[in-house]
Amino acid sequence: MAAQVLLIACGALAREIVLLTKQNDWQHLKVQCLPAELHNTPEKIPGAVVAAIQSYRDDFEHIFVAYADCGTGGQLDKALAPYRVERLPGAHCYEFFTGSAKFAGFCDAEPGTFYLTDFLVRHFERLVIKGLGLDRHPELKNEYFRHYRRIMYLAQSRSEDLRQQARAHANYLGLAYAEHFTGFEPFTGAFRENIVRWEN
Repeated sequence: MAAQVLLIACGALAREIVLLTKQNDWQHLKVQCLPAELHNTPEKIPGAVVAAIQSYRDDFEHIFVAYADCGTGGQLDKALAPYRVERLPGAHCYEFFTGSAKFAGFCDAEPGTFYLTDFLVRHFERLVIKGLGLDRHPELKNEYFRHYRRIMYLAQSRSEDLRQQARAHANYLGLAYAEHFTGFEPFTGAFRENIVRWEN
């Protein structure tokens, strides 16, 4: 079956989204991921998403966006409005892994939290250390993270190796460490619910 639906997604969610499409046999859905590095410059996310929409809109019956607001301050929604393209609800993609209520609780408990997922733990050096230029200018670390108090690792797996890496990242940043096992259920539920709604 040829893909009829395009899902424009954040590269940080690629592994989970591809796994989900295979589990549900969504052969009609094509996933096009944008670079995860865009999270370091959220002002560029709306433009990158719109460029993807313009490139593919003649090839698909429906296009949906697998981003939350992701730090764009509402600009992503404004960019999507003329195309009548919807995105996943929420302010941050971390909500997809925890569910909105639990994520709000974490934010209320400690607003100064830097969140990690399995993906971000694996790619911390590329996305955080090199992505923010800390390898070239280590003096910026305290400036970038001075308002943070802890790292919260939202774990999709039970990997002891990833847990140790996450703790090492917290030590590198000089932050307290916390973790919460999410598994895939909240993420899976959010996608199934929205894909069904989008298709009807």
